[in-house]
Amino acid sequence: MKAIRIMEYGETDALQLLEMPVPQPRAGEALVRLKTAGLNFIDIYMRKGVPRVALPVPFTPGREGAGIVEAIGDNVTDIKPGARVAFTGQVGSYAEYILVKAAELIPLPDDISFELGAAFPLQGMTAHYLTHDYYPVKAGDTVLVHAAAGGVGLLLVQWLNHMGARVIGTVSTEEKAETARAAGAHDIILYTQQDFVAETLKLTHGKGADYIIDGVGKTTFTKDLDAVRRMGWITLFGSASGPAEPLLPNSLQAKSITVSGGSLFNHIQSREDLLRRSRDVIDAIRAGWLKFKIDHVFPLAQASEAQHLLESRQTSGKVILSME
Repeated sequence: MKAIRIMEYGETDALQLLEMPVPQPRAGEALVRLKTAGLNFIDIYMRKGVPRVALPVPFTPGREGAGIVEAIGDNVTDIKPGARVAFTGQVGSYAEYILVKAAELIPLPDDISFELGAAFPLQGMTAHYLTHDYYPVKAGDTVLVHAAAGGVGLLLVQWLNHMGARVIGTVSTEEKAETARAAGAHDIILYTQQDFVAETLKLTHGKGADYIIDGVGKTTFTKDLDAVRRMGWITLFGSASGPAEPLLPNSLQAKSITVSGGSLFNHIQSREDLLRRSRDVIDAIRAGWLKFKIDHVFPLAQASEAQHLLESRQTSGKVILSME
């Protein structure tokens, strides 16, 4: 099989297309013939060897994909060869085949494409837990979403809008502003031209946002403390601009702010949670109010170009690798 391998940490030229043997499933595993793989920022951090997410080299990157079960190992009863599936979490999706624990596979209905199957698991279920598991979003709440035109951002905007919240989105360009507005953002802040704290306070008549969802990190998190209301909530779930600066816990006392950190994989520890969240996302797609924007589809051999596009923040929506 063909697979992208990282032999040493580095820039996008570290992604090499090589021939590898097709693995064989062990007990509890399924061999999936991949049709598509989804790109995420964590793939870039892993390629660079960023501490906390780095894997020993060599390895095949990618933590999300969709395809068809080719074979199963012993003790697998609820997934059969020929089944359409999606997954997130298992590293190695930049390849034509991958082994995945059967308990971590998401059944992919016939009416959901393989491209969508590689787009919705990580980002869709991330948007789900960020809108359901922390601050209890109610109709009329004001929620500030950073990078509102990004992959997760666009889904958050749609989900919060569906819940009746007022969404303020930060974006870097006018083009991304239009994308976020089309997804349902009520107000847009161009953070490259405006101070998002001052604009948020102006839009909320000095009160601040009820809830801030931050996947950017270093360039935004410290200012979030000024943009959130008294007794408001901030959830940090990513670090697209780098890790957030250290925070003195006592600094939260002045406004009684709650700060939480999020990672999807803590929210899908059980198969029941995985199926419940994925089912909610699929139901929302089918209902028509949750739409995934597939920004670019690259062949597997162009993984370096795909990662460069994502890393340079030139995307608005999901970047996909195709094995076809």
